[in-house]
Amino acid sequence: VIKSQNKDQHFTDVLGLPCIENLVCSADETPEPIATTITGNIPSWIKGNFLRNGPGKFEIGRSSFNHWFDGMALMHQFHIEDGKVTYMSRFLNSDCYKENLEHNRIMVSEFGTIAMPDPCKNFFQRFLSRFELPKPSDNANVSFVQYKGDYYVSTETNFMHKIDPQTLETKEKVDWSKFVAVNGATAHPHVDPDGTTYNMGNSYTRKGAFYNIIMVPSKKVNPNDTLEGATVVCSIPSEDKSKPSYYHSFAMSENYVVFIEQPIKMDLLKIVTSKLRGKGINEGVYWDPKRNTVFHVINKHTGKLSLIKYYAKPLSTFHQINCYEENGFLIIDMCCSDDGQAINNYLIQNLKKSGNALDEVYNTVCRVFPRRFVLPLNMDSHTPCGQNLNTRLNNTATAIKTDKNKVFCTHEDLHGDDLHEFGGLEFPHINYSMCNSCPYRYFYGCGFRHLVGDSLIKMDLQGKQIKVWKHAGMYPSEPIFVSSPGAVEEDDGAILSVVITPNQDKSTFLLVLDAKTFEELGRAEVPINIPYGFHGTFQNRH
Repeated sequence: VIKSQNKDQHFTDVLGLPCIENLVCSADETPEPIATTITGNIPSWIKGNFLRNGPGKFEIGRSSFNHWFDGMALMHQFHIEDGKVTYMSRFLNSDCYKENLEHNRIMVSEFGTIAMPDPCKNFFQRFLSRFELPKPSDNANVSFVQYKGDYYVSTETNFMHKIDPQTLETKEKVDWSKFVAVNGATAHPHVDPDGTTYNMGNSYTRKGAFYNIIMVPSKKVNPNDTLEGATVVCSIPSEDKSKPSYYHSFAMSENYVVFIEQPIKMDLLKIVTSKLRGKGINEGVYWDPKRNTVFHVINKHTGKLSLIKYYAKPLSTFHQINCYEENGFLIIDMCCSDDGQAINNYLIQNLKKSGNALDEVYNTVCRVFPRRFVLPLNMDSHTPCGQNLNTRLNNTATAIKTDKNKVFCTHEDLHGDDLHEFGGLEFPHINYSMCNSCPYRYFYGCGFRHLVGDSLIKMDLQGKQIKVWKHAGMYPSEPIFVSSPGAVEEDDGAILSVVITPNQDKSTFLLVLDAKTFEELGRAEVPINIPYGFHGTFQNRH
């Protein structure tokens, strides 16, 4: 487990959490669409495919994965049309999935699971194989993303797979490193209104580790194009050459990309020697609270990195909510916690615990809350040090110039005290097509009174009011906003979420809420068990 000063720190004292081990049970795929039972009313204007991704197989033969992020990717599709819903799922036909099944054991190392050398090899071959670098996995189990109009599933390595969203067939494996000099990319790209897509990926050179902002053009030149034309817009050197920061996503406004360099560090030496030491890659990821968080601001059009570095106290962030420019300020809203150890608490053995042992895991994970940072863009050598440069009204975030090109920022909480009783908020979503990179009023997320989301929350930033959907024993996935046709208001639409019921057999359902009132409109019950997933998207078929 992760090493840190505050190993025994308790952040909460929740007792009596229900066991959720069935959320990490392996599932069978359902490659042919099956009908669901509708309760209530699924609006007839919702027409398309709700696509979800996440781990769905946790054992291969007699070997098991150690970490939740390691399970083999299982893709889900809820096809919604005329108020009816069908469900289907397929395992991603990745090379590691095929290789694992063929040998009936784990052959490819994942984030928290090391593949053991083949017992059929002789001692010398087994000894040598420990010196091989762990090869990157193509088990793309994090999200569904779009590039140039095509759908891909992705994780954080250099491999993605093109998917047919109608059939969930695995079409083509695509390697980022064939197009740009990166060793991977996040599963959370951002898209400009014209379809140009931005992402981030690391590169490791003799000069150390770099974080790269990547741009993928919106249009294909040839029908079979994948990432052709992708370019690196900007390379940012890691502060510590051999220990770059881990990041899961980044923020983007109309004119800027913001990379948040957080003190969750990756010890590259430990990672490349993980096989030799018989340890998972996750053992090379650690939290270093002695370092501050740094915001790097890059101009999308020029590729220039701002000379001004914006600092904040050590924080951990996986998902940003929104980011926009207003009156010379860059507003960044994101889900943050004050401790960066959560990633290593999601070992399968922890998720399968019950009673006091389960409460102990939950109470030692730091809660995540929505926060706003305000970065002043128009600073120069005459800007005075020591005073708050955030002149926005009704806003408690601060930005204080501490040195020539340094600004230290503190946040404003984007919530009231009532969010504490729901365990904070993660998996944030907005009305992306209308509000991304613009001032906005609403966001949606999961409340975390358990190790996984156990409520859905709508936040109204005017007055920081919340609306909540929560039922005992039900664990909803991230809420996805679907705009109603011709919508003028930001919250005119529906919220889609897959609700898992680990302690009730075969009663998973797709939930549809009215985004305005947050009242349930209807649900589509699926007659099989499915595991809790990570991210998804809605493919509109109008």
